[in-house]
Amino acid sequence: MVERIKNATTTYSARVAEHLKLKSLLKSLFVFGLAALLIFSQADGALAARGGGRIGGGSFRAPSRTYTSPSSRAPSGYGGGYGGGYYPGGGGFGFPFILPFVGFGGGSGLFGILIAIAIANFLIRTFRTSGVGEDGMGAYGDSSNPMVSVARLQIGLLAQARGLQTDLNRIANTADTGTSAGLTKVLQETTLSLLRNPEYWAYADVESDQTRLVSAEQAFNQLAIAERSKFTGETLSNVNAQISQAKPKAALNSSGELATDSGIPDAPGEYIVATILVAGQSKLSLPSINTANDLRDALKKIGAISSDQLMAVEVLWTPQVSGETLTADELIAEYPNLQLV
Repeated sequence: MVERIKNATTTYSARVAEHLKLKSLLKSLFVFGLAALLIFSQADGALAARGGGRIGGGSFRAPSRTYTSPSSRAPSGYGGGYGGGYYPGGGGFGFPFILPFVGFGGGSGLFGILIAIAIANFLIRTFRTSGVGEDGMGAYGDSSNPMVSVARLQIGLLAQARGLQTDLNRIANTADTGTSAGLTKVLQETTLSLLRNPEYWAYADVESDQTRLVSAEQAFNQLAIAERSKFTGETLSNVNAQISQAKPKAALNSSGELATDSGIPDAPGEYIVATILVAGQSKLSLPSINTANDLRDALKKIGAISSDQLMAVEVLWTPQVSGETLTADELIAEYPNLQLV
């Protein structure tokens, strides 16, 4: 009898312990789920307010170049074209050119004509390839489809660089993005603004490639779309002389509270990201960015692109609204390519 009571007591205690363990586990899961819900709901609210700014424009039309052969390299009989063909007489490479070698006598006239045609073909091929520059890009050798450099330079700045947001907003509201000169000014002012704030540089990344004109626009647009898709909306835009500005949504700071333009602490671990996209006919050799000096060199090279070489430019930055910043988690999630400088 005592043994039965003892066994029953042991069984009951085990069941109670198991019940308490299950209850504790369920309670822990509930608390974890509630915490996750609060965290992600705040993060969604903060991300929903991350608008971006955009400035840019350009054209990928082929340059209108007319090739004129120098008189010392192409005799006038070719009329300045690539495929002038062979014309006997009239100042071209006719029989007088052959006379010192074969002459007309002895039935060698046909043979002289064949030699002249061979020489003409050789010269035509030479003229067609003579425009290839020393850099190997061939911009003049194939004027209808030249080589184009497409590059992306991205910088993560500390939140204290609020002056950059102000500068970019000013540029967006005043820039003439409908002309080549205006776009060049946008590029120069943007790079200057970044160069003047080296103490706020935290992260950076660069990507550069050379491609033919026929595929340059697609490559440029792919980079632009990839960056623009990281915004929930473009709250300020000036592209191809079309300015638009949306009313920004109320922003949440990193603690989930409503942010205002004044009295916002510059919390550590908060950032602003600026991106420059360029396409130009010049060969753009940008360094790999590992240090602040590398970033400075890249900014100077991009800012030095001349108006006659610049084909397209886009400047993108987020957040656009003063008072908003990206948290460290948002920076890592949206811009994993950035490297510490």
